Amino acid sequence: MAYVLRFAEVGLDQLLIVGGKGANLGELTKAGLPVPDGFVLTADAFAASMDHGGVRSELAETHRAALAAVGDDARMSALSRKMAEMVHKAGIAPWVADAAVTAYRSLPGGTDGTNVAVRSSAIGEDGKDASFAGMNASFTNIGDQDQLLDAVVRCWASLYSPRVITYRAQKGLTAEPLMAVVVQQMVESVVAGIVFTADPVTGNVDHLVVEAVEGLGEAVVSGAVTPDTFVVDKADCSILSTSLGNQEFRIVRGSDGHDHREPVAAGRDAPVVTPETVETIARMALDAERHYGRPQDMEWAIDSAGRIWIVQSRPITTLDDGDGTSSAGVHDGDQNAGAGPGQGEVLVTGLAAAPGIAGGAVRILHSPADGHRLVDGEVLVAPMTDPDWLPTIRRAAAVVTDCGGITCHAAIVAREVGVPCVVGTRTGTTDLVDGAIVTVDGGTGEVTAGRAPAPQVAVASPATAAPAQQHSDPVTATKIYVNLGSAERAAEIGATDVDGVGLLRAEFMLSEALSGRHPRAVIAAGESEAFVSALADNLAKVAAPFGKRPVVYRTTDLRTNEFRNLEGGREFEPEERNPMIGFRGCYRYVKEPDVFRLELNALARARERHPNLHVMLPFVRTRWELERCLELIDDSPLGRQRGLHRWVMAEVPSVLYWLPAYVDAGIDGVSIGSNDLTQLILGVDRDSETCAELFDGADPAVLDAISQIVDTARRCGITSSLCGQAPSVNPEYAEHLVRMGITSVSVNPDAVVATRLHVARAERRLLVESARAHSG
Repeated sequence: MAYVLRFAEVGLDQLLIVGGKGANLGELTKAGLPVPDGFVLTADAFAASMDHGGVRSELAETHRAALAAVGDDARMSALSRKMAEMVHKAGIAPWVADAAVTAYRSLPGGTDGTNVAVRSSAIGEDGKDASFAGMNASFTNIGDQDQLLDAVVRCWASLYSPRVITYRAQKGLTAEPLMAVVVQQMVESVVAGIVFTADPVTGNVDHLVVEAVEGLGEAVVSGAVTPDTFVVDKADCSILSTSLGNQEFRIVRGSDGHDHREPVAAGRDAPVVTPETVETIARMALDAERHYGRPQDMEWAIDSAGRIWIVQSRPITTLDDGDGTSSAGVHDGDQNAGAGPGQGEVLVTGLAAAPGIAGGAVRILHSPADGHRLVDGEVLVAPMTDPDWLPTIRRAAAVVTDCGGITCHAAIVAREVGVPCVVGTRTGTTDLVDGAIVTVDGGTGEVTAGRAPAPQVAVASPATAAPAQQHSDPVTATKIYVNLGSAERAAEIGATDVDGVGLLRAEFMLSEALSGRHPRAVIAAGESEAFVSALADNLAKVAAPFGKRPVVYRTTDLRTNEFRNLEGGREFEPEERNPMIGFRGCYRYVKEPDVFRLELNALARARERHPNLHVMLPFVRTRWELERCLELIDDSPLGRQRGLHRWVMAEVPSVLYWLPAYVDAGIDGVSIGSNDLTQLILGVDRDSETCAELFDGADPAVLDAISQIVDTARRCGITSSLCGQAPSVNPEYAEHLVRMGITSVSVNPDAVVATRLHVARAERRLLVESARAHSG
């Protein structure tokens, strides 16, 4: 079993041992390209060290749980920390450390003081389907054996960061993660950059794109500066176009061995590299492309002696294998996929980094730690983004950055997840305004005021009605509600013709009002009134824009594992083996009425000004616990208010039996939580990667249960709804619901147009069928 291999000993046939980065450096070496000397600490070295430390099986088990927790930021963060701690506890096995130090001392220089870069080379990284661009850790200017061994362990631990786990889940990489580590001599670069052997934005395979900055290449890879960009003709390596960048600083290595930012003089009028150098880099890149047989994304550097080095190569992951065009398309965001360019003046321009057009409200953020402030479907505007932003980018309608080139991390990730992206605007965070509605065109690099218009939708009329007319928003008997989780977009969405809010989730607003603390910790600190006031204000901000249209607030349904991750939570929360069906919903309210009362008081206070607010109770299992909860409502200020509607979520299959009794107890509305209901009817963990193919919300057993709930609601004289995206993406599912006689459906804001269209067509077909039946 080999723990260390030199670059000349490895290639793509050893991907499962040395990872993508290590294999590619071996291939570049074999191709005769100038590659700084180095070696790879193999995946076997990592596995042996984790086995030696006694943590390997626990790491694999915890990693499976983390994959299932994608989307649950608090749980993901806790599991990530746990796995990183395990790796550091295990450390590096003694015989692996000896092999690494021996290889390090064999590099030119021969002793401590040889500066190397230590880079992760995860198995599956830098492949044709997944770049992992910058997500796993890398360390530069490592100058002695102790630093080397520490950097290796830190690379291993980076396998388990939330951003990497999220990316692995997105790419379907569910196997036990393994990590090789590349150790490579540092190049003291005067100029560095990237070369793509196909245009990564347009997909044009007849062009190369070269980017260049002064100093170390980290400045361009990270997106910290906007590089000089050259588009090169593949036929003769001539430069077709040149775009000067905006580099306010260069990254250089200081005398202390650490990287530093050094100011760059403003106002230069010439590129940082000559046309001849661009041509040489382009020809090296073409040699690499011929060697690999497919377009490459490569990093290069030029040292003080003028030598050009190739320091990394990977396949371009965002080109379509069939026709060479970019795989990123129009991202719906808050508008229809076929919409044209945004209307109004151009607010900012930058580099077109990921194609597609999307509109939404601007959300300016300066740190990935603020990612929770972005509401799904907003436009993320940031000074720059690094891989820590991945979970936020996935939820954004589009991305706009001040800095960065078309090969920076933000651009690569945006193209892979299909989010329109404009980088290098220079002034996006200052010229754009939080909450303003804009349209981002990732194909032209423009951000314009206002939203692109939605196309007109034709709705067929029944045979006995008047000729068909054009409607941008067809009228439906079935109400179309929206799901919201905060007040951020309430004003924007309330200005549309939605029929109300069918699901106002408590969890985000609760966390915001609690400042991230556990509610019982707030009570213990004597700050209950401040919490009630903050939550009431948030509720009022949501309710106000909807006027008389209903806003149904679902009370808190955090599970114990989520509550434990709040500040102070471990003091109050039990550890459960299966929190999904544990201490949650109505049963928690019965057992902890003090916390529930605060929530009811906040709702009552907001409802004094906005009587369109109503209450919905989640995860109801039995009649007796519902009755206790309703008693708590009656005993609160909320219970004394007129016109209050009381809903229950239909998530537990026992609702099929108990719903008439729930109505007798005082419930006047039921909302079907299709994900939980599917999970419990089919006995499938909705978060399980292994059993994903079994989870089917359109399974006949699930549809029959939904039909029974809707039918019972109709017979008992209460309203019925369904919260979920299925009606927007599946016209047949929408028709099932309409034929059942459901009162309303509640979907995410970006799905309202599609849902209304599907429902309108289903209702129209029913009218036609009815007319034909009566005429026959």
